[in-house]
Amino acid sequence: MDPIRNPYAPGAGTPPPELAGRDVIRESGRIALERTKIGRPTKSMMMIGLRGVGKTVLLDLMREQAEASGIYALRIEAPENRSLPAMLVPQLRVALLRLSNKQAAKQLAQRALRGLAGFVGALKVKYQDIEVGLDFEPESGLADNGDLEIDLQALFEVVGAAAKADATGVALFVDELQYVQENELAALITALHRVAQRKLPVILFGAGLPQVRGRIGQAKSYAERLFEFPTIGPLSPEDAKYAIAKPAKDEGVAIESRALDAMVSQTQCYPYFLQEWGKHVWDIAERPPITAAHVEIASQQAIAALDQSFFSVRFDRLTPAEKRYMRAMAQLGPGPHRSGDIANTLNRPVSSRAPTRNQLISKGMIWSPSHGDTAFTVPMFDQFMQRIMPGDEWLSPV
Repeated sequence: MDPIRNPYAPGAGTPPPELAGRDVIRESGRIALERTKIGRPTKSMMMIGLRGVGKTVLLDLMREQAEASGIYALRIEAPENRSLPAMLVPQLRVALLRLSNKQAAKQLAQRALRGLAGFVGALKVKYQDIEVGLDFEPESGLADNGDLEIDLQALFEVVGAAAKADATGVALFVDELQYVQENELAALITALHRVAQRKLPVILFGAGLPQVRGRIGQAKSYAERLFEFPTIGPLSPEDAKYAIAKPAKDEGVAIESRALDAMVSQTQCYPYFLQEWGKHVWDIAERPPITAAHVEIASQQAIAALDQSFFSVRFDRLTPAEKRYMRAMAQLGPGPHRSGDIANTLNRPVSSRAPTRNQLISKGMIWSPSHGDTAFTVPMFDQFMQRIMPGDEWLSPV
């Protein structure tokens, strides 16, 4: 069939042709945005899930909803080695400059820009990755103490006041939140708490791996009362079939029920994998309908493509010791696994493997569903580890 007409879209944060099974979370986001805009009490939202479930897609759709509603949307993706202030400042600057062009908010927005200048000046020594030019002179005593937790509260207050004057709101959309340092996460939570207390229209929509929930609780004990924590998981089998069948039907292509069953089984209903299988099945089939035989052939290509990109990008970041740890996990199956069982597989004491486990959690490769348990953050990574490190040579000490 025509590859140019292939409707499927495997990619990092690429919207699928049919976003099935996510209506409830999208509606919750829309309601939270509209409540924020009119100054009604609203919890921020933290979407939790493994890799490949579509958190980034949902985050971007909610950002588009915010912009369409006239809310100032700040989009941030948190890398591993970038400070929160460095990511926030450029986005806040753009939003405040736009607000300063609105007559109702002009004076408050300009004050917020002076606060932003003081914020940058006070914190630039500590956070040397802040790189932004500001044309406004700082206002003495406004967000310029040099203490991130204190200054971010003050900054969010003046930003929220400016947005309120314009009868709108400010929404932060932060992806990969698990990489934000704990002290910076604590400052962010404190600032959100402060604007909530003052009924100012500032809200956060975050997305991160499952360990984010625990890190937020550790950062501030009251955080659970500030956030909703929807879990974004694999689709139901019915929604997974619809996500595959509907785009093909729109192109006039039928998919046999056995083929749909096979794709659901192979992908375990994870949205990213569904798109990968859909793409390869489409390219394999010479003409409709798509059959189970097409899926069988395409599955080999889909797995090879995942091995070369989705999986290998993460594998290549690991040290030899970290690879052995994850291979030991894979030896035990999909998981979760007890830390003691992983150490026993490696023939090492649990205490000696703790640093490696902590490094893997920091890199976002594994997480701890409960005390002493360890699980992959990437679906099907156990199968990949067995393919990439076959045999038992990996058991040799590194």
